[in-house]
Amino acid sequence: MSDPMDKLIALTRQAGRIVVFTGAGISTESGIPDFRGPGGVWEKYDPNDFHIDRFLASAESRRRYWQRSTDMYNQILLARPNAAHQAVLALERMGKLGAVITQNIDGLHQAAGTASDQVIELHGSTLYISCLSCGSRHDRATFQPKVSPAGDAPDCAQCGGLMKPATISFGQMLIPETLARAGEETDACDLFLVIGSSLVVYPAAEFPIRAIRGGAPLAIVNRQETPHDPYATVVLNDSAGEVMSGVMAALGVEAIPVAAPLHS
Repeated sequence: MSDPMDKLIALTRQAGRIVVFTGAGISTESGIPDFRGPGGVWEKYDPNDFHIDRFLASAESRRRYWQRSTDMYNQILLARPNAAHQAVLALERMGKLGAVITQNIDGLHQAAGTASDQVIELHGSTLYISCLSCGSRHDRATFQPKVSPAGDAPDCAQCGGLMKPATISFGQMLIPETLARAGEETDACDLFLVIGSSLVVYPAAEFPIRAIRGGAPLAIVNRQETPHDPYATVVLNDSAGEVMSGVMAALGVEAIPVAAPLHS
C-alpha cells in the first residue's frame, strides 16, 4: 500500500487510541491567520510585543499588548470550526480519540463539539482571562468589554493583580501539569496524528518523537514539510480539511455539520 492517503486511512482504522496534535494550519482553514506564514500575525505585529517581560515592564506596553490581543481575539470570534475539526470530533464519537494536544489558543476544537476534557491546550486559551498574581480565571466575553479602545484593562477584582489573556506568552513557562498530561497521552497512544503543525516550536514538537519512541506510528498532515517528516510513517502535504474528510468518508463516517455560531 504505497498511496499516502490509503496508508493514513489504514492507520486510522487500525488505531484504538489516537492522539491528534494540532497547530495553526488547522485553524487557517477557518480564517485565522497563522503566525509565521505569508500574511501571518508576525508580519502585522512585532513578536516582542507579546513577550511577558514587556507586558510586565510598563502600563504603556500592557496597553499595546491589549490592543493587539483584542484585534486577534475579535478575529477568532468570527471563526468557525472546519472539516478537520469536525473529523477530530468524529474520531471522539467513534471512541478512537485519546486526546487532542493543541498549540492553538482559539477554542475551535471545543466549538466543534469535542469535549473540553479531551483537549490539552499547551499554549492556553485566548477565550479566558487570568490574574498573574492569584490565578483567578474569567470568561473573556465578560471581561473584554471592560478593556478600553486604548488598551487599558482593569486589575484583578480579587487581589489587584495584573489581568492577562490566559495564553502562554513568549518568555512564559508552559504549565507543568499540562505538559505532564500531554506526555501521558502521548505515551498511551497507538497513533500520533499531526494536523497543521510546522513542528518547529519546542517543547511541543518533542511529542511526536516521544510517540515514535513509545512504538506509535506518526502521521503528518500539513501543507508544508516539517522537520519530523523523515520519521513519519506517512506524510500528506495537503489541506487538513480535505484529507481528514477523505479519511472519515473512507471509514464510513458521515460528515458532521459545522456548528453554527462559534463562540458566544
